[in-house]
Amino acid sequence: MVSCFALNAASFLIVIWALMSLHVKHIPTVHTKRMSEELRGGLHYVRHHDSLVALIVLAAATTFLGFAILTFLPLFAQRVFHEGASTYSRLMAWSGAGSIVGALIVAWLGKFKRMGLTALITQAIYGGFILAFAMSRVLWLSDILLFLTGMALMVVFSTVTSLIQLIAPNEMRGRVMSIYMLAFRGGMPLGSLVSGYFATLVGAPVVIGVNGALLIVVALYFLARSHGVREA
Repeated sequence: MVSCFALNAASFLIVIWALMSLHVKHIPTVHTKRMSEELRGGLHYVRHHDSLVALIVLAAATTFLGFAILTFLPLFAQRVFHEGASTYSRLMAWSGAGSIVGALIVAWLGKFKRMGLTALITQAIYGGFILAFAMSRVLWLSDILLFLTGMALMVVFSTVTSLIQLIAPNEMRGRVMSIYMLAFRGGMPLGSLVSGYFATLVGAPVVIGVNGALLIVVALYFLARSHGVREA
């Protein structure tokens, strides 16, 4: 366990090195507005751009419904597969490996056409993988499904985040990204809290299955109604 924490700490050195390698000329702006006015301006801008609102709602739904699967992995290891910590570690490893592959895929694709459509289709597939994992009672199959969910989640997350930054103008990007990250990060603990409550009533597999089905519904809604996401 000590070596795992040491490796995790060492991984931050790569991030620090990457940030130090950036050479961007910063031209500070002259601030004439108060922070509250800047915040209201950011909220006003997002509210009047349907595509940004839709992408933020999509991100919040993804984390609210999708991240509970990681929260419940200890329960699946203990109560579904009747194993212990080693099986939980195995499940987490497969999910993490999928996330790495998904990140590499997005890095390879770069900026491409119909990113919004790709994100919506991938989210529907992501929900299907979660639903299949909830129904699986075979460990090796669950490993594969977790790998696929991790890969799909990373594709959706990276694509939506890229779209937010591409749509927002330079002078508004910081405020728009703050609102986006609030919705994205806030969905994780809230989703786990709500899913955890219902899991005490009907069980973790049922809750995860419902979450997967709802992710598909959200994706299909935006595929049908778009709100600017499908064309982005």
